Amino acid sequence: MSKENKEKKNIREEDAAAQAEAEPETEEIREDAPAAAPEAEANEQESNPLEKQLEEAGAKAAEYLAMAQRVQADFENYRKRNESVRADAFAEGRRDVSAAMLPVLDNLERAVDAAAGCEDEALRNGIGLVLRQMTEVYQKLDVSAIDRKGEKFDPNLENAVLQGTEEDGEPGTVCQVLQKGYKMGDKVLRHAMVKVVPE
Repeated sequence: MSKENKEKKNIREEDAAAQAEAEPETEEIREDAPAAAPEAEANEQESNPLEKQLEEAGAKAAEYLAMAQRVQADFENYRKRNESVRADAFAEGRRDVSAAMLPVLDNLERAVDAAAGCEDEALRNGIGLVLRQMTEVYQKLDVSAIDRKGEKFDPNLENAVLQGTEEDGEPGTVCQVLQKGYKMGDKVLRHAMVKVVPE
């Protein structure tokens, strides 16, 4: 064998040895590589439950927020309804009390008429003062008299209890008010009792 061939053979053997030495390292790396993969999977598995828990917590928070908003809206509706019912009840109570006091007002007016012929001036003034105070209270409550003598009969405001004659006025009109009616705002407390000219 020539010297060159021997050198080539030696180089090949050295390369083979070097390669043989390098292979176990490669195998070690390969052995390490699969070990690294489960760690990555474990990290992914650990992060997945955390993400899942975070999503569940976000869903619960959204649900609780929606529930709180519904409760708040329900309470606001209840408050508005309650205010409306209270205002209606208060107005109804005012109307009932005003209607209940109308006979007192009628009697005060009769007392003033009766006291007109009385010689006792203090009595006349006293009754007149009480009537004036009662009238002022009714004005504050927006109560007004229905006194439509000479106007066209309106069944929404008046009850026709007597029939007049042609000489009493225009046909279909009120010719005499027997008892004044009253209304509070647009609501009738008591219809007026009237005499109407037939049409």
